[in-house]
Amino acid sequence: MKIRPIYYILFILLVAYGCSNTKYLPPGDMLYVGGDVTVKDSVMKRKDRKAMEKELTELLRPKPNSAFLGLRIKLYIYNIAGEPKKDKGFKHWLRTKVGEPPVLFSQVDMDYNADVLQNFSENRGYFKARTSADSTSSNRRAKALYTVTTGKQYTIRNVKFPDSTGTALDSTIARTKRRSILQKGQPYDLDIIKQERDRIDTRLKNKGYFYFNADNILVQVDSTVGNYQVDLKVKIKDDTPDKAKKVYTIDDIYIYPNYSLAYAKDSVKYVTDSVQQYKDFKIIDPQNTFRPIIYDRTMFFRKGDIYSRRDHNLSLNRLVNLGTFKFVKNEFRPADSLGNALDVYYYFTPLPRKSIRVETLAKTNSANYNGSEINVNWSNRNTFRAAELLTLTAFGGFEVQVAGQNKGYNVYRVGGEASLIWPRFITPIKIQDSSAYIPRTKALLSYEYQKRIKLYALNSFRAQFGYLWKDNARTEHQLFVSDINFVSPANVTEEYQRRIDGDPANDIEANPALQKAIDKQLIFGPTYSYTYTNTMQKRKKHTFYYKGSLDLAGTITGLATGANIKKGDTVNVLGVPFSQFVKMEHDFRHYLRLSENSQLASRIIAGVGVPYGNSSALPFIRQFFIGGTNSIRAFRARSVGPGSYDNSEGVADDSFLPDESGDIKLEMNTEYRAKLFSIVHGAIFVDAGNIWLWNKDPNKPGAQFTSDFLSEFAVGTGAGLRFDLSFLVLRLDLAFPLRKPWLPKNERWVFDDIDFGSGAWRKENLVFNLAIGYPF
Repeated sequence: MKIRPIYYILFILLVAYGCSNTKYLPPGDMLYVGGDVTVKDSVMKRKDRKAMEKELTELLRPKPNSAFLGLRIKLYIYNIAGEPKKDKGFKHWLRTKVGEPPVLFSQVDMDYNADVLQNFSENRGYFKARTSADSTSSNRRAKALYTVTTGKQYTIRNVKFPDSTGTALDSTIARTKRRSILQKGQPYDLDIIKQERDRIDTRLKNKGYFYFNADNILVQVDSTVGNYQVDLKVKIKDDTPDKAKKVYTIDDIYIYPNYSLAYAKDSVKYVTDSVQQYKDFKIIDPQNTFRPIIYDRTMFFRKGDIYSRRDHNLSLNRLVNLGTFKFVKNEFRPADSLGNALDVYYYFTPLPRKSIRVETLAKTNSANYNGSEINVNWSNRNTFRAAELLTLTAFGGFEVQVAGQNKGYNVYRVGGEASLIWPRFITPIKIQDSSAYIPRTKALLSYEYQKRIKLYALNSFRAQFGYLWKDNARTEHQLFVSDINFVSPANVTEEYQRRIDGDPANDIEANPALQKAIDKQLIFGPTYSYTYTNTMQKRKKHTFYYKGSLDLAGTITGLATGANIKKGDTVNVLGVPFSQFVKMEHDFRHYLRLSENSQLASRIIAGVGVPYGNSSALPFIRQFFIGGTNSIRAFRARSVGPGSYDNSEGVADDSFLPDESGDIKLEMNTEYRAKLFSIVHGAIFVDAGNIWLWNKDPNKPGAQFTSDFLSEFAVGTGAGLRFDLSFLVLRLDLAFPLRKPWLPKNERWVFDDIDFGSGAWRKENLVFNLAIGYPF
């Protein structure tokens, strides 16, 4: 095997790079390159031993200089920048902001680190652990070596709680035993003991023990019982204050809805002269800024209630989620009238009632269009003095396709929207809600004019009325009992009409399916969506996202009128046939955390729309599309399918590529993501899927869904870079197809055709995607 000169050059550069990071070190010192911890235990499983070694290594201080592929680039930049002569300028910025000073071995206190490892081991139940420290060095680089010989881990033999026949406090603590996280046979762990104290404290706070805290609980450990076991005894500390042992109730509730520091000086005057009594609340609001009805829906405390930390937090959370107040705080004071009672004071600082906001957005969509949009929003956060939010929005924007056959067929949008949100359910039946999140009722009216250059324009009107609510931080519901959408075409160009009707003189075949995009469409009916996510829990190994939606269009009207398009009994509303269909869509995502800086993200989308009654197909704006920057990235946006239908056949190179839509969709994606360095992240991905029609279309052979649908999957792969700029993520993906569903059945896999050296292959198959944000 012949070694090329370039490899010698690279080897010399790497050696020179390594030497350059040590030649700047102080005389007699060495570069600290990290520490290794070895756990010796003959009983512990290898997996558990490795996990403990990783935990112990994270405790070592200081941390060595950061490295990428073994190269300490930041340290190298620090060294070559040199000592700046001034406290500003490029050289100072390069050394102090980009570079990183060397971590010296003389800065490492190995005895201190050994003590930390020893304490950690003992806190995990290894009471007879022994820790030793050593070091190794080479070429002015030093590494610390620690060995922890754990011995056998102690387990819990018995857990004793206070006697239930003792004081009221003892009895309350005793009743929490059945949910204790300290269980017989489990390993001793100081962190678990701390969690148990917090659990008991939380339970007591919800039972009225306002002044109690976790530090009042003592868990005594007896490790002399033998056989590597311990007995635990939960008790109240002897020096616990008397007030911490009492149950407190709520007395007077004061509310200051216009609180400020300047206002606070006159608070006593307002209490005596301007108190409005509303049910159990004493409201100090001389300006009558808010109707008292909002406090009924947000406050969980009532006069005479036993104090509860849960109700305390729920009240604060609901007040914050109103979106009306800039600051929300409360205070509890001993009541003058009763010995075991508390007065509650709520202080609210409102946001400005009216505001205007101008937003300029950079945007991208699944059709490979990129562009910009400007929104002007005017808001009134207290429209009817009960925290209602009225928003009026005007917007305008454009989208262009930077690559692909639709380049030049740009899209322009202008429109407006008015929405009103009430922070409550508006229903004939009173609905009780006890979550931390305010339920909302929303009404919306919107209009949009969309112009597709050289093709057509659309006028779109929408009206919605429905409800939004959350059970907790992970789940969200949206139910629109009325969702009306009317779309009407305008300015259909001759070019687009010629593509519909065909033009034999210019070798243009008729494509009646294009008519669907410009047909008048009237859609009305209820829609519902449910979302679950725990992706905010960044430390979990497995996190999930799920969104399911249901769209029932024209159901009641269709049943009432007996509409049946198959029999010719089509019913019009306002001169337009209304759409009748059932549509479901499920979007499931799984994120597997592989390390601190890498994860495997996967997604499955399954959707089906069934037209019936007054419709033979779903309306174009409610159909499914596939391909593009957030879908199967190896294919142009909305260019795949339906089924094995070839949508590019008969389309001239200088003409637009029509959007292909379907009634059924199945898509699967998986992507490995890893941080490369600084703000740069990389990804490798595989995408697969297709769309299909529910009913047969003679103009689109192979488009109908059949039992052979798996053989019609489009498959693509590729790699990309993501630049995480904190305020946005810029994504660059380069992909190419592995399977083309429109080819003959035995020729759809195209592995043998892959040829990166061929310009013709690259032009036809390589797809570049520029987008903002992650695809899923």
